[in-house]
Amino acid sequence: MVLDMRPMLRGEVDRIDIDYLLTPDETDSAELDGDAHVKGFVTDEAGYMHLELTATVAYRAECARCLEPVSGDFSVMLERTVAAEGTLTEEQLEENVDEYAVIEDGKLDLDEAIREELLLSFPMRFLCDEDCPGLCPKCGKPKRLGDCGCPTFEPDPRLAVLKTLLDKNEEEQ
Repeated sequence: MVLDMRPMLRGEVDRIDIDYLLTPDETDSAELDGDAHVKGFVTDEAGYMHLELTATVAYRAECARCLEPVSGDFSVMLERTVAAEGTLTEEQLEENVDEYAVIEDGKLDLDEAIREELLLSFPMRFLCDEDCPGLCPKCGKPKRLGDCGCPTFEPDPRLAVLKTLLDKNEEEQ
């Protein structure tokens, strides 16, 4: 969304409300269900303009431990100081790139900043439960369903040669 900031720059309004849908970039970790709902505002308090946005998107993914389906809503908040073009030096913008939103030709483009914040903040993996025990490494049965009967002791394969030597010694005695 490109927001027309000219009424605020002229002093006609001191608040602009924002509410729209944004198509986010795809992620590798989850499938997004529809568009992100972006809601927020820009305020002007004696020449100091401040932007606050919250973007919420529904997702579907698999649990990283047991592969069960996981779904929910992910929200990210974006806060920026709004500055008119030419009021900041290039050095200030480069050093504080995540602190400013710049008005260009009386308009403020919100989409790229929100997409970037969603992409950078989106979790890489999801869990169905914080205490998810995962899958049995032998048979693949979910551990939360109970004991699968697989042996829990797994000898170190690097020591298998020593076991054969011990077995030989026991047979000779």
